[in-house]
Amino acid sequence: MSAKDIFHENVKKALQKEQWVITADPLKFKYGNVNFQIDLGAERVLAAERQGEKIAVEIKSFLNPSAVTDFYAALGQFLSYRLALEATEPDRLLYLAVPLDVYETFFQFEFTQAAIQRYQLLLIVYEPVQEVIVQWIN
Repeated sequence: MSAKDIFHENVKKALQKEQWVITADPLKFKYGNVNFQIDLGAERVLAAERQGEKIAVEIKSFLNPSAVTDFYAALGQFLSYRLALEATEPDRLLYLAVPLDVYETFFQFEFTQAAIQRYQLLLIVYEPVQEVIVQWIN
């Protein structure tokens, strides 16, 4: 079992504040012979539509000295998870959760923005101390 990210509980509480129900902590599933484990699975019922919205959230802190190295690891993990989720749970959207300070700095670089666009990353920007979601980026 992999270790939880340092901001795992903060993001979980932030999602719950936005009326998300945590359905899996972690979200475990299998694709072929490979076992996967994404940090959180969550759902919420949209009253107007009466249909549930399902997401999976991979939480990253970007606390290592090199944001580029953290980004490489996060991107590879995200793309692998998304491929597996598309085959096993195509109705669940995968988000990468990143802290606000990292989003406002490293995620504004031309390279990072190009990667976000090319690989169609869905992002949740969170503020860990206040335990709130600042922005959803689709």
